[in-house]
This record gives sequence, C-alpha cells and structure tokens, in this order.
Amino acid sequence: MGKQVSKAGNATKKKTKNKIVRNVVFHIHASFNNTIVTVTDTHGNVLCWASAGQEFRGSRKSVPFAAQVAAGNAAKEAKARFGVEEATVEVKGPGSGREGVRPIHTEGINLKAIIDRTPQPHNGVTPPKKRRV
Repeated sequence: MGKQVSKAGNATKKKTKNKIVRNVVFHIHASFNNTIVTVTDTHGNVLCWASAGQEFRGSRKSVPFAAQVAAGNAAKEAKARFGVEEATVEVKGPGSGREGVRPIHTEGINLKAIIDRTPQPHNGVTPPKKRRV
C-alpha cells in the first residue's frame, strides 16, 4: 500500500510530510579529530545530523570554527525541516568542538539546558608500568 507504481512499472516511494517537532536534543560529540552534531527528538530518534568533515578536510576538521559550521548546518536543517523551537544541548568529548553551542542559539532556537556528558573514569584501568631506561 505504501508504494505507487508508475507507468513504466517502477515502484516509487510515496512522499511523506515532515513532522513538526518542537523540542529536540542536540548531541555534540567533540573528539580531537572531528566534531559530529546529531539532532534527535526527546525519544532518541535521529532527525538530522552534520559533521565538521562534511565541510573541511584534514587537520582543519579539528578547529573550533569547523564545529561551529557543523552545528550551524544541523540547526538550520532542523529548523527548516522540522520547525524546531526549543533544544537541549548535550556535549560529549574532550575536543575543541565543544564551542559548537553558539550557532544553535543564533539560529533562533531557544536553549533549555547545556549538559556535559563526557565520560569520567572511576579509577578503572591500571596505568602502564613506569618506564625503565
């Protein structure tokens, strides 16, 4: 029922309307080499995403400006496709992409909270032995 058949006999997908989502969560994963921004609804379903590697190559992916561009692209797409008005930002990782929060606010999306989800060890792994030269 979901597919339509054209005159040539090829099955084509039926176009669906984008749903309106008011509250979303921006997950910013900032590693030392790249920054990935994922936009999800409150249940965790991915709506859209952007990466610094989509715009920049090589070592320029790891600079804060690349993270701002990625966050701005994700915010523009979320606002255009889903009508996002409010967002919570969750930042994870030690990289310089943690600066990617500012373009989300400048895009006209109200920020409810900024949460740091960087994993912290509870003295888990034993460090390597002292080096003997």
